[in-house]
Amino acid sequence: MTSTADILRTVTEIATAETGIPGAELRPDADLRGMEGVDSVRVLRMVARIERAFDIEMEDEEVFGLSSLNDVVTVVDRALREEAA
Repeated sequence: MTSTADILRTVTEIATAETGIPGAELRPDADLRGMEGVDSVRVLRMVARIERAFDIEMEDEEVFGLSSLNDVVTVVDRALREEAA
């Protein structure tokens, strides 16, 4: 089972690559949509990469409800647990 710390690390790496914002500046509780240069297209590309990285599929309502890296970690963790069950 993947730990939430591992999920956060991967999600942060992907978010850094997609947004260009250094990982050190991406706090887990920061509002992604409020960050300069981050728009809905970047968020959707980030989500697509996260889905591929973890081999999961997020529901549309989950994706549109994401506002922070912590939110992403919660959704990924839940999806991984559901697959393992």
